[in-house]
Amino acid sequence: MSEAVAQAVAERFTRLYGAGPEGVWAAPGRVNLIGEHTDYNDGFVMPFALPHTAVAAVSRRTDGLLRLHSANIGDDVDDVDDADGADGADGAGGVTELRVADLAPETDRGWTAYPAGVVWALREAGHEVTGADIHLASTVPAGAGLSSSAALEVVVALALNDLYGLGLRGWQLARLCQRAENVYVGAPVGIMDQTAAACCEAGHALFLDTRDLSQRQIPFDLAAEGMRLLVVDTQVKHAHSEGEYGKRRAGCEKGAALLGVDALRDVPYDGLEAALERLGDDEEVRRLVRHVVTEDERVERVVSLLESGRTREIGPVLTEGHVSLRDDFRISCPELDLVVDTALAEGALGARMTGGGFGGSAIVLARAADVETLTKAVQEAFARAGFTAPRVFEAVPSAGARRLV
Repeated sequence: MSEAVAQAVAERFTRLYGAGPEGVWAAPGRVNLIGEHTDYNDGFVMPFALPHTAVAAVSRRTDGLLRLHSANIGDDVDDVDDADGADGADGAGGVTELRVADLAPETDRGWTAYPAGVVWALREAGHEVTGADIHLASTVPAGAGLSSSAALEVVVALALNDLYGLGLRGWQLARLCQRAENVYVGAPVGIMDQTAAACCEAGHALFLDTRDLSQRQIPFDLAAEGMRLLVVDTQVKHAHSEGEYGKRRAGCEKGAALLGVDALRDVPYDGLEAALERLGDDEEVRRLVRHVVTEDERVERVVSLLESGRTREIGPVLTEGHVSLRDDFRISCPELDLVVDTALAEGALGARMTGGGFGGSAIVLARAADVETLTKAVQEAFARAGFTAPRVFEAVPSAGARRLV
């Protein structure tokens, strides 16, 4: 994150609100290496932070007002200072003004629900937040399965934690941000995205147990081993708060109830077949249970491989994960499948969809020498299929949320 970006966001804040901010903070988007739809089942996940971030310039207020503004910025962070808000206005235009005392769940369906929800969650938890002026800018692609909403929540939470001296740790901020999205926004997301934004470290993937929030930073330096991880944004947008995500979560909860366990995390991998037999002919629930239990095992396998220096061998495990998400969880789409099939046919070491599903992004593990060929093959395959051209970039494990200025 360059100094120029922080300065540009601070300057825009000054133009909007008439005085400089008390600070500037950043929180990243994330890629989930393995462990999809396991977080709300108390299972294991393994995300890492992207260099793409949400940046917030923030100052406190004492009059109970929350003022919010967002700039819509492109992929080039040097464009921050030239980017206008959604209304095309500069100066004081486009600022949303709310009263913190009036914040209530599911009263706002726009982008402001995410920062406002964080303020609501902090106050509901007993923290005296008396208002703020906030200007936000983000390079995390929205709707791409890269946790743009979590980045937005965490950067606001971290800023307010610092400014109001709340003393909350990263995992505590993540919990509050999850509550904001679950209750205030109305999206039934798990804890992974917010924890990744708050707690990831550069050069590492985060092995997270979503039940007790225990963490282990796993070294993940692909460049040193002649490999790359590509993100392919299919440009197919998804929305977690819409019905299909909620249906999968409800199905998992039904499976756990039928099996008499607190969460599907409690179904052992070596007891999976017996569990599936107990579920009888409820084929939908059987598929969901099979995915979650096998996905938890895949996360543990990837951790073991990385820690033993067998990084190349994680490729087939990633591909197994895609097959499970496609066939058992049934949340893939033609564009995601095309990325995976094309990449594997061109010699990728492994590939899978990442994120909530029904669109978004896929990841491709490749030899460094094959990146250009793979990228071209995927782009050409999309063109032949008549799909919107995908956006392809390298995923570099980056730092989590931090103060910039």
